[in-house]
Amino acid sequence: MKYSSGRLSVSIKLLLLEDDLLFGESIQDVLEEEGYDVTLCRNGNEALETTFLQKFDAYLLDVNVPLLDGLSLLASLRGADDQTPTMFLTSHSDMETLSCAYANGADDYLKKPFDTQELIMRLGVLLRKGKPKGQLHSLGSLVLDEVHKRILLDESEITLSPKEYQLMALLMRNCGVVVTKEMMIDEMWSTSEMMSEGSIRVYINRLKNLIGSAQIHNVRGFGYRLVP
Repeated sequence: MKYSSGRLSVSIKLLLLEDDLLFGESIQDVLEEEGYDVTLCRNGNEALETTFLQKFDAYLLDVNVPLLDGLSLLASLRGADDQTPTMFLTSHSDMETLSCAYANGADDYLKKPFDTQELIMRLGVLLRKGKPKGQLHSLGSLVLDEVHKRILLDESEITLSPKEYQLMALLMRNCGVVVTKEMMIDEMWSTSEMMSEGSIRVYINRLKNLIGSAQIHNVRGFGYRLVP
């Protein structure tokens, strides 16, 4: 599934936690036919590690899985301030499990067995509720996703250091106007940090190599401007 932003569509990434391989792959197939990008994990530890490596738009979690159960996994994610929309897909229907799921931060709950069309419809609602407004900015093939703190180029995430992300985000939010060195310093460094104009040039050159030097103009004596 893709959502549009300007001229670009960005794939919606889902993490599916399911230890039953046959069932998990069948759900993965259904969702991928709908256009979603689905990562299937077989145990809670694998799912937790995967969330450290990439960002997702929603989590679909089973409860009873090896190593780290789905309820504990979600509690850990919420404790780390990960507010990714989450739906439980489980055979449990008792009030204790249901209450624990919502107490740990679940947004929805679907009991197995379920109709896949119901899953698709409820997933759509979950994603609409979980998508903050005004947090996605596009410039041609570039997308700034401020919710997940990432920059995408041609629908693929660019690997950036924290300061490179901050600088690219600042340029994209101010596209077409000059971003001064003072603005960069205020955005990227605290008063207790050491900085230099040389480090800004290093970050700018790195961004130019990633997105193309023609899009970032040096405005001599003032700063830099990102152009469409």
